[in-house]
Amino acid sequence: MLVDFRPTGKLRGSKPVDVTAALGPVVDALAEDSVDLSRVRVVCDWVQYRSNFRDVVDIRPILAAHGHESVLAPVPLAAVVTEDEMEVAIDVRRSGDVPLKKLTAELIRARFGDTNPSRIHLEPWLPTSASVIWEFNALYWKALDLWEQATGRRYEQALPGGQSDARNRDAVREMISSLFVLWDSLVARNALPEELYVVELGVGNGGQAKTWLDEFIELDREHGKDYYRRLHYLMCDYSPHVLELARTAVADHEQHVSSFVLDATQPRTALGFLRYKIFLVYISNVYDNLPTDEVAQIGGRTYIVQTRAYLTREAAAEIGQLVAAPPDQVPELIRKLLRLGPALLAEAAPAHFPSIETAVDFWRRSWEALRLEEQYLPLAGLDLYQIAPTVSGEMLRPLLESGAAIRMHVNNGAVASFVDTVPLLHPYGRLVCHDLFVTDVHGYRTGFRGPGKYDGSIVNWVNGPLLAHIGRRKGFDVDYQRFARTGTNIVTMTAQVRD
Repeated sequence: MLVDFRPTGKLRGSKPVDVTAALGPVVDALAEDSVDLSRVRVVCDWVQYRSNFRDVVDIRPILAAHGHESVLAPVPLAAVVTEDEMEVAIDVRRSGDVPLKKLTAELIRARFGDTNPSRIHLEPWLPTSASVIWEFNALYWKALDLWEQATGRRYEQALPGGQSDARNRDAVREMISSLFVLWDSLVARNALPEELYVVELGVGNGGQAKTWLDEFIELDREHGKDYYRRLHYLMCDYSPHVLELARTAVADHEQHVSSFVLDATQPRTALGFLRYKIFLVYISNVYDNLPTDEVAQIGGRTYIVQTRAYLTREAAAEIGQLVAAPPDQVPELIRKLLRLGPALLAEAAPAHFPSIETAVDFWRRSWEALRLEEQYLPLAGLDLYQIAPTVSGEMLRPLLESGAAIRMHVNNGAVASFVDTVPLLHPYGRLVCHDLFVTDVHGYRTGFRGPGKYDGSIVNWVNGPLLAHIGRRKGFDVDYQRFARTGTNIVTMTAQVRD
């Protein structure tokens, strides 16, 4: 049996974690069962997101390939059950609040079955990026106005500190000043275009755009070069509601601002006409909200993490009572919600949803109760796995083979966005992104990096070493710096054409 205790920083300090209290009940449950302990891994995490998709303890099958290489389709479970290994996952932060031994014993008894009576599944086994959780995430941004009405607060208030780090004025002034230095040098060579394009992907409520534009016009007046007259600021977001809020916030600059509804993973679909013309692409807290798979290296073999969303039967019963439906009917109602949205759902199924408010309440309760099962499926080869349309899984090899066993995010959506954005940059342009970046691959061995829940959306840390590796292959230098404000996990990534 191998024990992997990841939150090593929690073993020291004034209140160190009691490892025995977290591991003892689990080991006792394993010892009392007939499971082959030589095929067991016990993984302890500290899940810092109080709202997340994990139970306190869960079991993840590590599927065997059995002489034939699997691809992304599941290996038939009946063919591998006798030789699979398993991983027991513990959330150390919450482990003292539950009967850990009893829960572990129950899970062991149902460990490789699809018939766990306490769980109602919403989908089959899938790579995480294809899970229904991302449909919930998309619905949050599409119907954000209804969610905010129900909660009584703006989504930005759910962020740590209650606001985006991109509104830090000192950091904004530094960014604009560096732009002016660049533009001055191009003016000296008679090489500065008449139109100066700046793009923001993921505008939030417009607060950061307003901060940026207000600082820009003030610094431009001091600078005396009249760059503001030539500025075109393009606000881009997936959510029409968010863009409408942003347009209101920057009304004082409306002559210099345009807005585009677009998918952040494919910015060239709307902005392709600006190829090689954008001097700054400005992104804040977007990459961590895009679909991602996870991959792992265990015992020398590479795996993709498959997930399967579910509700506990108890949670489904409580949600069903709200809408006059038995527990087993709740998944179908959730699928209708994700397909129609809460407003149309109330019209389409009035017997269950007499009002939009009821539909929103159903949505919020379903999201809160949503959990993920996980299993490890062997990959036939990294070259057969696509991170993004033009990026092969081979890009993961140096990270996966960097040392001991590891599990990491692929950040498929962030990679797709990155490789689709950099061709838009002017030869002297930059992409600047504030986000939750893992900047050293070892960070995946020492802490939990998501997924967590921010209000009605998803957050995953972003694989910085992977983006840097891909950037170098495409001729870009990618640099990471701790964000200027203290007390934040935000890191600033800068990408620009290699000198």
